[in-house]
Amino acid sequence: MATIAAAAAARWSSPAHLQLLTRRRRLPFSASSFSSSAAPPAAAAAFGWADALRVAGDGGRGDEADLSGYFRKVDTCNRGIDKKGEFVEFLVEDQVVGYIHRRFTEHLRDFHDVFTIVSGDNGSNTLEHVTLHSTLRTPEDRTHAIGYVVKSLGEMIPGIRNELYPVTSSYGMPVYFSLERAAAPYFGIKAYGVHMNGHVEKDGQKFLWIAKRSDMKQTYPGMLDHLVAGGLPYGISCKENIIKECEEEAGIPRSISTNATSVGAISYMDIEGFRYKRDVLFCYDLKLPADFVPNNEDGEVDSFRLIPVPHAATIIRRTEFFKPNCNLVIIDFLFRHGYINPDSRGYLNLLQSLRSGDCS
Repeated sequence: MATIAAAAAARWSSPAHLQLLTRRRRLPFSASSFSSSAAPPAAAAAFGWADALRVAGDGGRGDEADLSGYFRKVDTCNRGIDKKGEFVEFLVEDQVVGYIHRRFTEHLRDFHDVFTIVSGDNGSNTLEHVTLHSTLRTPEDRTHAIGYVVKSLGEMIPGIRNELYPVTSSYGMPVYFSLERAAAPYFGIKAYGVHMNGHVEKDGQKFLWIAKRSDMKQTYPGMLDHLVAGGLPYGISCKENIIKECEEEAGIPRSISTNATSVGAISYMDIEGFRYKRDVLFCYDLKLPADFVPNNEDGEVDSFRLIPVPHAATIIRRTEFFKPNCNLVIIDFLFRHGYINPDSRGYLNLLQSLRSGDCS
């Protein structure tokens, strides 16, 4: 007897489903008409190291205690919270695993053997929540089925990376299925990542190694970044992921990267159009040898610079040069290393704002 998964796979690849895909592309609802998130990859950032270093070295303004520039960076990562009511819960086994925009659900209705769209029973036909079809009982079946949907939606979900993220109700809980990384915001699942600040001490002063992303990166090309960062895919621990990313992004050998220290987490919620990003970033610090020079191995980084920590802080306060969520991780570093102190107005509010999202 054919398994449920095999039978489902046959249905998902049937001519009928291919016809549904053709019809779906004629639907009046489209990401491009509603959200800029479906636009082509952004052009490379229009600044170079000379611009960043000029800002960094422009001291003497006496604005070090002015936290407003940091607050603006937090706000950038927490857009659209007033739009949360436009989303409905995405439930699996009666647990909330995500949030889906009400209009995006229109693209899911034809996949009736994958999704069940539940309306209220009060006669109003109000959309209540989205869940999975009852025949999709195992993580493997669910992963295969939703993977087919994501593939079928085509340009509705740009930037496919063929990288799976685990879908859970919160960190460390059972994994209900795995979902393509690029699709995570469209289903509002909670995504986890690891970000590491690599620092050096010379003559009593702290420096941060800062990366400039490749102009070929699909997201935030040419912008400033941490020394090491990456999403947390399925089947790998945070520490092993940091070690892997250290080797790939900065050429840091395991003998050094194993010394990376877990120092907490930051979180944010960013709503734009159909996308609802619920990200938690696990933060790490690594003190590097004074003579260490990073070397990118995977082509995702254009170049590196060693910058005094106060200079990096100035770039964050005064510019938009850093990839947005990197700002938050470096601000957290500034708190922990004493560069932002309680004498600054708004200290506690800024500290709390670094965990504006559901940090669970």
